[in-house]
Amino acid sequence: MNSIPFHSTGSSEISGEAMKSYSCGNTCTWCDGCGNYGIWAAIKRSLVELGIPPHGVFLCYDVGCHGNMSDKLSGYRFHGLHGRVIPFAAGAKLANPRIPIIAHGGDGACFSEGVGHLVHAIRSNYTMVFILHNNANYGLTTGQASALTWQGQPMNSAPNGMPEATLPSMDFVFSLQPTFVARGFSGDIPQMVSILKAAIQHRGFAFVDMLQACPTYNTFATHEWLLERVYDVAADGHDPSDFVRARAIAVDTSERISTGILYQNTAVPGFYERLKSREGIQTFPVEEVQKYDVREYMQELV
Repeated sequence: MNSIPFHSTGSSEISGEAMKSYSCGNTCTWCDGCGNYGIWAAIKRSLVELGIPPHGVFLCYDVGCHGNMSDKLSGYRFHGLHGRVIPFAAGAKLANPRIPIIAHGGDGACFSEGVGHLVHAIRSNYTMVFILHNNANYGLTTGQASALTWQGQPMNSAPNGMPEATLPSMDFVFSLQPTFVARGFSGDIPQMVSILKAAIQHRGFAFVDMLQACPTYNTFATHEWLLERVYDVAADGHDPSDFVRARAIAVDTSERISTGILYQNTAVPGFYERLKSREGIQTFPVEEVQKYDVREYMQELV
């Protein structure tokens, strides 16, 4: 347990000691210029600003470059199977709804073998945060094309470009009637912190698309390219309760790329809130675990 007193500052002025509580002795091994450095910093800062200590949050990681973050910060962490982090994180949240859950996944895992889990997490509105580390390729396995790689881009597994169409990820997410959709950019830590704080406090499933540079394998959506095109929707006076407008600006990336909280609906209850079997029960499943003597049943197998 951490002895440092934590409290929400409600501002960007935070305790250096509190930030150090998330420090880890393991050396970061991402490539120079990788967007994961910025996301890594934003996660720690957002948790500290909300007054959440390392023992007060559960961080879940899929397989991928982002997964190397699982042992680069202190706290309760889980490193799962490729494309399977969402159901594990959802189960942890249902077992102990008091603990904030943040799950991480890459564009490869999430929109290929894990896409079904994403669909039903949004449908069920599990109260958790999912951060999509979106670098439009499988970076950990040396630059293969993912479902979100652009058309016509030569990749290690597709030197002539992908034969399939690029999956329209944001349009797909909005088609599922989400309750929280945001997009961040790994080069803007203050904005990422603002997004993540709102996502952590959201009532249901918070989908956060983090556009990040992959300096080694993604030569088309570079840090500089993104920097020139991203804009904060808050500066344009965007109303995040306007579903139609939010979907339109999320999908249209032809000239500019919208970032910030694109859509939020706080009126929809989370999955746990809708469980009739839990109405009136003051405890949570994690508190109801008991030991049972099963020796008599085991004898039937002898």
